[in-house]
Amino acid sequence: MTPARSFTPLLIVALAVLVMTMPAGLLAADRPNVLIIYSDDRGTLDAGCYGSADLHTLNIDSLAERGVRFTQVYAHTVCCPSRAALMTGRHPQRTGVNSWAQRAITDPEGVNMSLDEVTLAEVFQQAGYRTALFGKWHLGAHRDHGPTRQGFDEFFGIRDGFIDNHNHYFLHGDGFHDLFEGTEEVFAPGQFFPDLITERSLEFLQQNRRQPFFLYLAYNTPHYPEQAPRRDRKHYQDGDEPRRSCAAFITTTDRLIGRVLDKLDSLKLTDNTVVIFMSDNGHSEEDYQIRIDNHNSGYIKGHDYGPHGGGGHTGPWIGHKGTFLEGGVRVPAIISLPGTLPEKVVRNQAITTMDWFPTLLELCQLPTPKVTLDGKNILPLIHDPHVSSPHTRFFFQWQQNWAVQEGDWKLIRKRGKQANAPEIFSLHHLAGETPQAIDHAGDHPEIVKHLQQLYSTWAADVFSGK
Repeated sequence: MTPARSFTPLLIVALAVLVMTMPAGLLAADRPNVLIIYSDDRGTLDAGCYGSADLHTLNIDSLAERGVRFTQVYAHTVCCPSRAALMTGRHPQRTGVNSWAQRAITDPEGVNMSLDEVTLAEVFQQAGYRTALFGKWHLGAHRDHGPTRQGFDEFFGIRDGFIDNHNHYFLHGDGFHDLFEGTEEVFAPGQFFPDLITERSLEFLQQNRRQPFFLYLAYNTPHYPEQAPRRDRKHYQDGDEPRRSCAAFITTTDRLIGRVLDKLDSLKLTDNTVVIFMSDNGHSEEDYQIRIDNHNSGYIKGHDYGPHGGGGHTGPWIGHKGTFLEGGVRVPAIISLPGTLPEKVVRNQAITTMDWFPTLLELCQLPTPKVTLDGKNILPLIHDPHVSSPHTRFFFQWQQNWAVQEGDWKLIRKRGKQANAPEIFSLHHLAGETPQAIDHAGDHPEIVKHLQQLYSTWAADVFSGK
């Protein structure tokens, strides 16, 4: 059962302005559909079309063949801020997401993305699109927040960050069950979660084939626990860990994505559907085990559910999920709309996940809500490889740590959680034979100072009022 939509005063004003400024004919069914496929914890170059010759990713590679593949795309270092940026086109700090979102729907109130935020789903919903999220939300599990309170007509999936794909329990701590239809808990033990959300996506496409739709398919794969079915593991039997498990789960994701893309083809919707594929952050190198007896999931103490040390591929760059190095924040991304956007092309200009918000509105001829957007419309560079990136600087922050990037220089600031913990700065260069590997902070104090000043100005802006 879908809960009633709850609007805040600020959001009511924003949406009212949006509706009043819609051009004539905006609700016509000939507007392009939108399908966003957001992968989870995927390495910077983890697809065959990015040069990972060991991977079986036929469907992502095919999507790149009929679309635009980007080589310098920035998401974020972990799941929550990346998804806030995607949904709002804004830096996560503006949305109130600068730490882990509330995990269980039954928890005391925690971090939830502000209901004042205007999401992509809300804009498309107001324009007459049918909207759905199948998969992972991870922007706050509170019952009065969540997908169905921020523009999604349908939501089936996990409200927090990850689950065991067979029993649907979150595994950190003492664990809790996390599978929902809206805010109603669903129990489906033994059913493979990625299959469940794929099937729901196929049903949604079938049901909405004659009306415009916005579908956000947020796969929880290849995020740990890496539970690829045997049919996908067989491709990598001769490989070594940690690549073997990671690669198999990447192939699982690709196979399921292929089912969705095939459905678009069979319904003759491919040429009228914008498809965006991207990852939320880089690959994980975390290490996790069940650490207590009588865990709520039923797993015994010592059960290993981590990614075996991490098997993602970053090419010449270093870093992984949880870092601001390229391997943590730089991800694969592709956009396709045959007949409208270029096909079989590569763009090397730097873009961010926030750019999809204004770009999609332009593609679908929808007005921009009256809010501050940090993303930029990248259609000009999609159509013309000679157009420069609209971004000269990139900013990332997660809790007390942050990074600033300008040109080929990136300054990273780390600070421990203790009140008197010292600040540690490192300065990295993105070019050369060993990019980022050397800390240049001692050699270029003037660059450090300059980037610190850029951060201070940015932080004063994005944290204002939060």
